[in-house]
Amino acid sequence: MMKLCTFLLLSPATGVSMCALSAALLTNPLYANAAARLTDIVALAQAHDPQYAAARASMDAGRERYVQGRAGLLPTLNAQGSVRAIREANTSQRDWVNYKSGIASITFTQPLLRKANYETFRQGELQAQLAELQFKLAEQDLLLRISKGYFDVLQAQDVLTSVRAQKDAFDRQLAQANKSFTVGIVPITDVNEAQTRFDLTLAQEIAAINDLEIKRRTIEKAVKTRLPELATLGEAAMINIIKDEQLIVVVERAPIEALQVAIGLTTEQIAQRDVNKESAGHWPTMDLVANKSENKHASYSAIGPITTRQTAVGLEVTLPLFQGGAVSSRAREAAANLERTRDELEAARRQATFEASQAMLGVQSGLAMDRALKQALRSNELQLRSTRRGLEVGVRTLVDVLNAEQQLYSTKKDLASARYQTIVSGLQLLAAAGLLTINDLREVDQLLMDNR
Repeated sequence: MMKLCTFLLLSPATGVSMCALSAALLTNPLYANAAARLTDIVALAQAHDPQYAAARASMDAGRERYVQGRAGLLPTLNAQGSVRAIREANTSQRDWVNYKSGIASITFTQPLLRKANYETFRQGELQAQLAELQFKLAEQDLLLRISKGYFDVLQAQDVLTSVRAQKDAFDRQLAQANKSFTVGIVPITDVNEAQTRFDLTLAQEIAAINDLEIKRRTIEKAVKTRLPELATLGEAAMINIIKDEQLIVVVERAPIEALQVAIGLTTEQIAQRDVNKESAGHWPTMDLVANKSENKHASYSAIGPITTRQTAVGLEVTLPLFQGGAVSSRAREAAANLERTRDELEAARRQATFEASQAMLGVQSGLAMDRALKQALRSNELQLRSTRRGLEVGVRTLVDVLNAEQQLYSTKKDLASARYQTIVSGLQLLAAAGLLTINDLREVDQLLMDNR
């Protein structure tokens, strides 16, 4: 069911309603036996996230700029009418005459030569494209934001699990220390050390519970429902979602294909059209105008009411000569804005390169840390077993065992964190190059498993 919703998101006409259905099903106890995967949470966010909804509404509004710009090239049709009651003095008869006068007209205008209107039309096309690019950026931001939040929750869950396991281990060591102290085998300092470690883990558990709740509510803000149980990352899952040979290629594509760069290019073109439009303020304009009017003058003269009908067709030409310097000033302003957009475009290219390079380093360092921490974990497990045996034969102290256990749990947390961050860095790299799609998250879904 939830996979079906994710698939139907590709259809704008049905995506929202199906995702709303998915949201209802996820919270239904009948479906509570399956942990939600990443794309399931993204589907909920696409249906309920207000930031994403605002971006969609902004895109719909931006598309109207094309229609508005096109209107300046199409004909217009206007109708006018008026009726007047007139009271007029008749000087010859020394009295007042009352009568009515009315006029009605209809005017058809077709622009023939209006450079500014043409540039406005082209601007409207570009502004509609810009609105769609900005929505794609918002969609990509949602995918990345929910993905990061998803793995933040998993990491917080791992930290809480590790702290609780560490607390249980310290509790056992504290009980053993108390028992050994009672029979005089260990000094009171070992008991105090075990008690201190146990108390610290109690405080760490409280902090971990609070952090997990904050991470969960961060996503719940976007999905508008209580976060269901999440599928977790399998221990044997391959975390290099981008192949090594593709890393450099993706980084090289970033300053060319990043959505921020595409937005910058479109903004530059809009600014160029604005320069052309403002410069056209000195150009002549020419319109085809057709007018038909009827004037009815109902006076009380000897000849009675008079009705005049008129039809006219012709060309109207206007040549701007001087507008107080406003046209030249607006042209200079538009030129300065064009220069600004070019600088912003260059900044977007550099930022895309920086973000892609940073994400690539995150992937590479994450993979290296994954290998190193896995080896460190094996070493920690071996060290803990050796230290426990040493305690049994009297060559190691309880403090040594506590240190070994603490190091083991710390390594486990670091390993889980490195694996999550590697996946997130891979998604950030794809986003930096404008390549992140829902299909990439479906591939991440394959790494997740239901541990219920």
